[in-house]
Amino acid sequence: MEEKKVGVVIKFFGNISVAAIQLTDEGLKVGDTIHIKGHTTDLTQEVGSMQIENQNVEKADPGADIGIKVGDRVRENDVVYKVIE
Repeated sequence: MEEKKVGVVIKFFGNISVAAIQLTDEGLKVGDTIHIKGHTTDLTQEVGSMQIENQNVEKADPGADIGIKVGDRVRENDVVYKVIE
């Protein structure tokens, strides 16, 4: 499986398990599989839903800041990759 960098984690909200991600290199859509990798982070999951400024969206383009519910703790500056089947 190939992976393409899409962005970085800019904030993690632990109480609601949401990662704020800045998309820098590529867009992302609901249903994509992402891999979040960092110094102590290694999480792969499907994007179930995402939001831009508290509004649900189906896809987001580079330059957007999005929020995604994550299944585990992630950290600022973790790199987010899209998994290509």
